[in-house]
Amino acid sequence: MAEKEYAYFLGCITPNRYPGIEAATKKVFKEFGIETKEMIGASCCPAPGVFGSFDLHTWLPIAARNLAIAEEMDLEIYVTCNGCYGSLQEADHLLKHNERLRKKVNEVLGKIGREYKGKTKVNHSIVILHDVIGLDRIKEAVKKPMDDVNVAVHYGCHFLKPSEVRGHGSPERPYILEDLAHAIGAKTPYYKDKLMCCGAGGGVRSFDAPTSLEWTRQKIVNMIEAGCDCIMHPCAFCHLQLDRGQVEMQNLFGIEPKMPVLFATQLIGLAMGFSEKELGLDIHEVKMPEKLLK
Repeated sequence: MAEKEYAYFLGCITPNRYPGIEAATKKVFKEFGIETKEMIGASCCPAPGVFGSFDLHTWLPIAARNLAIAEEMDLEIYVTCNGCYGSLQEADHLLKHNERLRKKVNEVLGKIGREYKGKTKVNHSIVILHDVIGLDRIKEAVKKPMDDVNVAVHYGCHFLKPSEVRGHGSPERPYILEDLAHAIGAKTPYYKDKLMCCGAGGGVRSFDAPTSLEWTRQKIVNMIEAGCDCIMHPCAFCHLQLDRGQVEMQNLFGIEPKMPVLFATQLIGLAMGFSEKELGLDIHEVKMPEKLLK
């Protein structure tokens, strides 16, 4: 019997580009008694940094429709993308605190037989790992400790800010990913510009690839100089930039760092004894070294 059920908001990049993030998260969660229910009919979140900035009154009803689907399921939501987290959590926050906006959005939703009621909650998967499952249970589940692995922790932008909405403490001193990495035995060396964007956000990846990838290159170089073996992150969009971006760097700059990139549940899944194929790591652009698969 499941300890808890959540509605899983897949977003766009996870199912279309990196299904291993979905597979790993579901497998790890199931080991701890957490069941996933599919959100039938969910759309794009839609993207907060671009869509929400340009057209609040189109962005908000689309996000509210997704929230309403979870409300109809009588479940809280979890996500595996910081962009989805930012969009859905901020929409939920706005609608719960602004009656005028809520009324206007529900007038739109009413045309399709839906209503936002403010009954759900938007959770990030790494917060569920940290706060619901807990570090002690994760430590107990480890079969292959990552004692000799140095992990470059990357948070991405939308997980940390705006901090008053996110509720994870200071965005300058995050701790959740470090705690999770330490729970499986890994070390988390500090590296220069640790909290810097991956380089993709705000439409930069689509609009100006060389500038976008230069940010990514700098970040990965800093990780390598700090002695890191792999990247651990909480965001499907960051994953695309950090993983696929390394191949794109070869074309633009003539370098390919080959730094392995893993979503948090993929790295934890390896430590729990799941195989590379079960976690979808075999379809990443940057292949996993033997050190992680031992």
